[in-house]
Amino acid sequence: MVELVPFAVPVAGDKTLLVWEPSSGPTAEALQHSVFTVFSQFGLLYSVRVFPNAAVAGPGFYGIIKFYSARDAHRAQKACDQKQLFQTSPVKVRLGTSHKAVQHNTLALNSSRCPELANYYFGFNGWSKRIIKLQDLSNLEEREKEDLVTPLQKQSLKFFCALEVVLPSHECRSPGVGMAEEPLDKLEEGSLSFLMKRKVTQKLAIQKAMTDAFQKLLIVVLESGKVALAYRPCKEATDARTEEELQDFIQVSCGMWEPCGQREEECVSDFSSEEEEFRLPELA
Repeated sequence: MVELVPFAVPVAGDKTLLVWEPSSGPTAEALQHSVFTVFSQFGLLYSVRVFPNAAVAGPGFYGIIKFYSARDAHRAQKACDQKQLFQTSPVKVRLGTSHKAVQHNTLALNSSRCPELANYYFGFNGWSKRIIKLQDLSNLEEREKEDLVTPLQKQSLKFFCALEVVLPSHECRSPGVGMAEEPLDKLEEGSLSFLMKRKVTQKLAIQKAMTDAFQKLLIVVLESGKVALAYRPCKEATDARTEEELQDFIQVSCGMWEPCGQREEECVSDFSSEEEEFRLPELA
């Protein structure tokens, strides 16, 4: 059976495990480490969270584990349920179930998680990113020359980035674009704070472009364990204002980018919210 793994936050109940009735001995931090160590053997984990039981349930903790792959979650549940994993008493492991009435919006995986997922399925050397264009759209100097009546607190730094994620073994190049804007409340004496904010804005633009590029890719896991790749261009339409701004800065022809100089930048994590609601199985 073929499984499709998107570059998105896992929200399906069949990718979420609930572990409970663990010993009350270790701390939550130690237990979280133990849970991660055991369940990461079955596949890449999106998150592991451990919480103390409610007062009415007595001492102890319960854990919520999210896999990227439903197949990995099922294997882990079957192998670990009613087993003595990291304590003397067996633990219960159940699959979560999503609310059928709740419509989940697909949340894009942030730029720090995308490389982790790509490394797991394609290998560390199986993909790369190539920055095609990183352009400053702030025009701060022009505004000063034109003597525009714009309060300093309303000025901002704005960067546009165009890049592509390249997977040579799959003969695939996925383009992505991103734009970031950071307000300038005031310019400190000296240029250090300005340069730091400029660097942060550049990184945010690169992160958004990288996330956009990965959203067009879909990992295809075959029953044999081999991995293929599907490319889905133009998954979602860009909002009209952003699209109008981007038209002057990038040209796409026949699905290929115009060749430009190569430049690599370090990526830092996004701080986007990636939570969803699901119903836990009955604990009886």
